[in-house]
Amino acid sequence: MKKLFIIPVLAFIVSCQPSKITQSWTAQDVAPKKYKKILVLGVLSDNDMELQTKMEDHLAGDLKDLGYNAIAANKIFPPGTFVKGDTAKAKAAIEGKGFDGVLTMVLVDKKKDRYYVPGKVTEYTTFYNRFGRFDRYYTIVTERLYTPGYYSEETKYTWENNFYDLESSKMIYSARTRSFDYTSKTTLAHTYGQMMAENLVNKKILIRPEKPGEE
Repeated sequence: MKKLFIIPVLAFIVSCQPSKITQSWTAQDVAPKKYKKILVLGVLSDNDMELQTKMEDHLAGDLKDLGYNAIAANKIFPPGTFVKGDTAKAKAAIEGKGFDGVLTMVLVDKKKDRYYVPGKVTEYTTFYNRFGRFDRYYTIVTERLYTPGYYSEETKYTWENNFYDLESSKMIYSARTRSFDYTSKTTLAHTYGQMMAENLVNKKILIRPEKPGEE
């Protein structure tokens, strides 16, 4: 009975992990920098334009919360400006706009996964207090086993994230992330944006600017 209960619960917990960075790279001899103007650019298919807009907006907003002048590409460039594989067109569009940094988000994989949601999950703090009597143990465990669960679906996203220093024309940071759209695209974009903004500071790509009144 123990395996029947624990395995579905573990599968459910793992499936609901928030966005997570699975690997990252930082160029050597890179010092934290205060960028003047950062472009946040998502590269997704036409079918995912709603998600692209949300991802750009939330990440730009989280960078602004850190004190940076970050702008989502959808706010200033019309659809079709950035075409996958057309580097020359993208470079021409950015030139003269005052950007000294670009953070890209490329959706490299997207697939649906099924996961099991157990029908009854009861939390308890002390094993002895909860199951000290046989009748209580038998009632609780029976209820767990015979309350039907169900299967649900979630979308698993794999992203590639690159940061480019436009003054040196070099990529100085790259990361792969995994995330799940387990509640809504807004929640996905929000958690992803916070995670990525903080990681750019932790990896010493960005300086966390001092807020007014801080010494």
